Amino acid sequence: VFAIDAVTGQELWKFNPFKVLGGENSWAGTNRGVTYYEDKNIKRILFCAGNFLLSIDASTGEPDLNFGEHGKVDLQQGLTANPDDKFLIVSNTPGVIFKDKLILGMRLSEGLDAAPGHIRAYNVKTGKQEWIFHTIPVKGEYGYETWDEKYITNIGGANNWAGMSLDEENEMVFVPTGSATYDFYGGFRTGDNLFSNCIIALDANTGIRKWHYQTIHHDVWDRDIPSNPNLVTINKNGKKIKAIAQITKHGYVFLLDRFTGKPIYPIYETEIISSKMPDEVLSKTQPIPMFPKPFMRQTFTANEINNLTPQIHEESKTLIAGCDYGDMWLSPNPLKPFILFPGFDGGAEWGGASYDASTNILYVNSNEMPWKIEMIKNETNDTNKSNGEKIYINNCANCHGLNRKGNPPSFPSLASLKLDEAKTISIINNGKGAMPSYKHLSESERRTLIDFLYNKTSTNEKKELEGYDEKLTSPYVMKGYQRLITKDGYPVINPPWGTLNAINLNSGKIQWKVPLGEFPELTKMGIPITGRENYGGPITTAGGIIFIAATSDEMIRAFDKDTGELLWQHKLPASGHATPAVYEINGKQYIVIACGGGKGSKSGDSYMAFSL
Repeated sequence: VFAIDAVTGQELWKFNPFKVLGGENSWAGTNRGVTYYEDKNIKRILFCAGNFLLSIDASTGEPDLNFGEHGKVDLQQGLTANPDDKFLIVSNTPGVIFKDKLILGMRLSEGLDAAPGHIRAYNVKTGKQEWIFHTIPVKGEYGYETWDEKYITNIGGANNWAGMSLDEENEMVFVPTGSATYDFYGGFRTGDNLFSNCIIALDANTGIRKWHYQTIHHDVWDRDIPSNPNLVTINKNGKKIKAIAQITKHGYVFLLDRFTGKPIYPIYETEIISSKMPDEVLSKTQPIPMFPKPFMRQTFTANEINNLTPQIHEESKTLIAGCDYGDMWLSPNPLKPFILFPGFDGGAEWGGASYDASTNILYVNSNEMPWKIEMIKNETNDTNKSNGEKIYINNCANCHGLNRKGNPPSFPSLASLKLDEAKTISIINNGKGAMPSYKHLSESERRTLIDFLYNKTSTNEKKELEGYDEKLTSPYVMKGYQRLITKDGYPVINPPWGTLNAINLNSGKIQWKVPLGEFPELTKMGIPITGRENYGGPITTAGGIIFIAATSDEMIRAFDKDTGELLWQHKLPASGHATPAVYEINGKQYIVIACGGGKGSKSGDSYMAFSL
């Protein structure tokens, strides 16, 4: 964590979290920001490193050693009734401050080893856990009946990883949640699964639920709610209604009354196609808002196969051969792969939307990228498979693939590791970048996994791993996250591939839509600007300008908020996969963007500031 002078960019202080975590063998992970707290003479920065919450002095960067246990709070503790439970827990999205509380969510594993994604509040000054809301209910709580009682204690997820929104005046916090585990098979969680895929309104003082609204019932598509909702005011029939606007991965805006959770406009439970997965019981219906209209395409059809050139068209057809497609509610099927569209990363994603209260317009950037879901039988019960392979399948295969070939550049191949063994052990133990630490696995399990990755006969096949086969495992697993892109990086669907949208919340209409991002080589061929995948949100200024980076072409752009006209753009040292910040000092306005790169583009480590 570092502090810089907001006018000059000069570094003021830098804090190394390992100073508190206890040496470089700990894991800090990646982070999307920090939270600031001030009370009289107390000024604190709160942030998470790995599974720890830390507090440091905002003026000096020195740790507050009176916070928690010698300056840190272990997020593993207080989550379940068993203090010995160990999970993969990361909190890389800032929480929100309400009075003297920090309300916090978590990122978790997406397998059946996942922790339950409960929401917690901590005392800002002491680190003490003050309340907890169970997103997977315990027996006797509301929503427990929406689960399979036999397995509910084995299910995790339903977590808030995308951030939350606070209505300070009305003392309410609005918490969007993700799907329950396992993401792509729900045979162990028959029912609608409250409070996964929900917007939950909690009393910020106590954590008591005021209302909830579920945007996906019994999710098997990984359609987590991807961002915090916007607090908005709707003008309906001459009446002003305080509401929240929640954007989703599948291209909808859910408009709900802020105090009751009831839809402002009709949301119809619409029948969807049934599942072909053995022992899977999908919900018969899913909620579809009638207003506003979707901000992206909802289906991928044969007419949408990329035909920018004959060569791209043929390559795209080859990539989707053998897949089902054409319905956004196709579900995982071990007999045939299918194309998930809208895709894993939206539609909308974690950058969130920008709301202009003066015009009641919501600005949303969106992806239009098809992904492939291929399910195969989980053969971890096969006696011919080593425990190392079983551990790999259950912990690593979703990202790196069952064949260990990965999906570069996002997920590297592990098929023929060139790293020396000590480096691999360090990464598995301590994490690296977006990959978390796997210290929640036992030392024997980690050692057995290492032996498998290096094609060695394991010494940990018997006694040390007794009982491993009894862990609950999904009978089917996904073959890995597969973007459907050509060898040159073009999606198999016709453009636009990324858009910026202005949605009028009073009329429900898309006021304008423009492509966001560019492939310069296609533009030179005379092809209209296509847009690109984008990660990070827009901000809107009172001067009538939208600023957004987000795109993998490493640009930051300014658009006219009324027309969508591109006004300005500037090359960044790496992609700005973040939302810009805007501030004013001594009458001068600044826009600053974090240029972190990644997501298939080169990585970066710089912040860049502009002024008007």
